[in-house]
Parts: sequence; C-alpha cells; structure tokens
Amino acid sequence: MEEEAKGGVKNVLLAKFKEGTSESQIDQLIQGYANLVNLIDPMKSFHWGNELSIEKQLEGYTHVFETTFQSVEGVAEYTAHPAHLDFANLFLPNLEQLSFSSTADQQVITKKNPSEIQVMMMELLPDPKDQS
Repeated sequence: MEEEAKGGVKNVLLAKFKEGTSESQIDQLIQGYANLVNLIDPMKSFHWGNELSIEKQLEGYTHVFETTFQSVEGVAEYTAHPAHLDFANLFLPNLEQLSFSSTADQQVITKKNPSEIQVMMMELLPDPKDQS
C-alpha cells in the first residue's frame, strides 16, 4: 500500500542553464518538463518560474521548478518512468548547475549536482532482484 504524504511530496529543482543555451531551447525543455505531468500519473503538478531573489542568495541559479507527487512511492515511479528518463537525458546536459530538494512530512533531502541526483534516483528505485 502506498504511504500517502500529507499534502504530497514536493520536489524543488534550482537550475542554471549552460551559457549558449538559447531561450528557444530553454522554452522547449520547460515545455517537455511540464508535459511529464500528462504522462506520469503520480506527478500531480508542475510549476516553474525565473529565480527572482533580491538578495541573489541562490548562487547563480536562474530557474526554479516545483513538482508535486501523491506519495514517496509515486516519486519512485516517476523516477523510473521511461518518459522521465528520456526527458532527464535531454534536460541535464543543458544545465551548468542545479540543486534539488525533496520534502514529505517535514523530511528534506537536498542534492547539489546531477551525479548526486542520479545516485539518489537509483536509490529510490526498487531493486530488480526484489521484483521476482
């Protein structure tokens, strides 16, 4: 049985696109990210915006992405979903830097670079040996 998180599980991704990534490319990547909510059932919402901190405390990040999932298990399903994996293979190479936080029931996980995020994603996936 899935453990429902009160209010769902929120993922926040702070990103800075690589220099030379055109606005058109960025728009296409954002549209692709937004479309995942239509392809992956446990993904309940997607919001994004440009980073607007007056204090400029976000270390050069330019974009903020927020996704909501119904449960921790839903995040694992999203992480392993082929549509997400295909999108990540397009999205991540265009980023100069990123930081990722996930919160459910007041537990926060924070990661600061693509390889840490990929390791975390693999940790969330069920062990194939347990599937038999």
